[in-house]
Amino acid sequence: MKDIAIFGAGGFGREVACLIHLINKKSPIWNIIGFFDDNPSLKGEHNEYGEVLGGVGALNEWDKPVAIAIAIGNPQIVKNVVERITNENVSYPNIFAPSTTFLDEDNITFGKGNIICSQCLFSCNVHIGDFNVFNGFITVGHDATIGNYNSLMPAVRISGEVKIGNCNFFGVDAVVLQRIKIGNDTKISANSVIIRKTKDGETYVGNPASIL
Repeated sequence: MKDIAIFGAGGFGREVACLIHLINKKSPIWNIIGFFDDNPSLKGEHNEYGEVLGGVGALNEWDKPVAIAIAIGNPQIVKNVVERITNENVSYPNIFAPSTTFLDEDNITFGKGNIICSQCLFSCNVHIGDFNVFNGFITVGHDATIGNYNSLMPAVRISGEVKIGNCNFFGVDAVVLQRIKIGNDTKISANSVIIRKTKDGETYVGNPASIL
């Protein structure tokens, strides 16, 4: 089994630990060695899934191979953490819940460091970049493209031919209609419906969604 640690010792980090345990029940792959977290007050603490081993500094000093799953919902924080990890012993696997559905597994690509939680569905000709979070019950339609460092909360629905850039946040039950382009650093609030191209750096609320 391969050593893995979870960066982020909060609630989502514990959920990812549960996800890894589910994966191991199907096929034993991972040995969870604990958590890393930049909150210094957490170092040495234990939760039901392991010990907090330290922050980025401790991870950069780790002297043997370790896989890292970054379990943080804020895209900018994820990007910041990745940019500060310099240890060549660290790798970033994609973590797929056993319940993930691919309509055409041979016609979909993922980069690295993605976390795909339970009951997500990916259609055909879908291309996903690096360090994205799909936090359960999410659908991604045909011919969709998603960049890097995006966080999709539970029950988000991405329609066909949607193009998504980097560092965007999609709240619970948000919807993006077909052929829409989402750029960068956009926040879409829970239950909002995007019906037209968004502007970078803005927050969208409502149905149909407008700039807050």
